[in-house]
Order: sequence, then structure tokens, then C-alpha cells
Amino acid sequence: MTDEEKSGYDFINNLDMVALQKLGFVVETLEVADETTEVIEKRISNTDGIFVCGGNTFFLMQELKRKGADKFISHHIELGKLYMGTSAGSVLMQKDFIDDGVDDSAIAPDLNGDLSGLGFIDFYLSVHHGRHYFGDDEERFNKYYTHLDCIKIDDNQAVTVNGDKIEVVTAPESFIPSFEIQ
Repeated sequence: MTDEEKSGYDFINNLDMVALQKLGFVVETLEVADETTEVIEKRISNTDGIFVCGGNTFFLMQELKRKGADKFISHHIELGKLYMGTSAGSVLMQKDFIDDGVDDSAIAPDLNGDLSGLGFIDFYLSVHHGRHYFGDDEERFNKYYTHLDCIKIDDNQAVTVNGDKIEVVTAPESFIPSFEIQ
């Protein structure tokens, strides 16, 4: 990942942290790629909830699997711990994810083509819909997702899952940044 890409992800992830803090969460960061498995397990165990930010879906999943964090996260979700994710952090909840050209899969060679996700939702997400970050959203959606059970969400929306209840919610205006990201 280039320094420019990391800087962009850091900027967006900081917006997510501010939004979580506005909701009353105490946010502690954990850079999975840089921590030991023991530290990761302890930190995940000692939280009330888990938030996984965005980034390159392939790299994120590679690092979660490499450190065993995918299993720690799954275990705690099964115990009833709240999970929240944005962008790639949301996509990882799927049973698998699609190489739809949005992220560079070459950045995660250790996945060896394994596109399995955490498997907690049985539908797919098309995130950032309407922002055109990655070209024509409808063209990409039609090419990769029309044959799947897929929910499109824009940058101000989230999908909540509580048991069998699935709902798309929109952020309150006070949580939506007042600038445009090009």
C-alpha cells in the first residue's frame, strides 16, 4: 500500500472514530498487521464492541487471517458482542467477497485466492454506492452483483442486522461530514 493510499484511509477512518465518539463510544485503535496475536486476542476480549474500519478488503482479510483475528472476532460476535464495520469492514461480514475491481487483490498475496469472509451475513453489500470512487457504480453493480442477493448502500447509510431483521438506516445529518470527498 502506498503512503498516499494509507493517508487517505487514515483520513476516512478518523472520521469514523469521531462519529463513534459522538455516539458515546470510547475508541481504542488496534492495527492488526502490527500487533502480536496475543495482544490482538486480549484487546478484542476486553472490549464491549468491535469496529473494523475500511481499507483494502483483501489486505484487511489477509491480516485478520494471518493473525487469527478473524477467529477472535467471530468468537466474540457469536457470544453477542456488537460488531460494526465501514466499507471493507462491512464487506468482511459476508460469507465471501467478490473481486469486483474496487480493491487491488495483489496487495494480499497470502490469501492465495481465498475470498472467504467471516460469514455472518448471507447477502452481499455494494458499498459507497453513488460516489463513483471506482468508476460507474451501476456498470460495476450490473457486472458483479445483479445475480446475487445484494444491498446497495451509500456513504451515509448502514445495514443493521439483528437476528433475522435486516434494515438499511441513514445517518442523522449531524453525523454526515459537511464537505465533499472527490
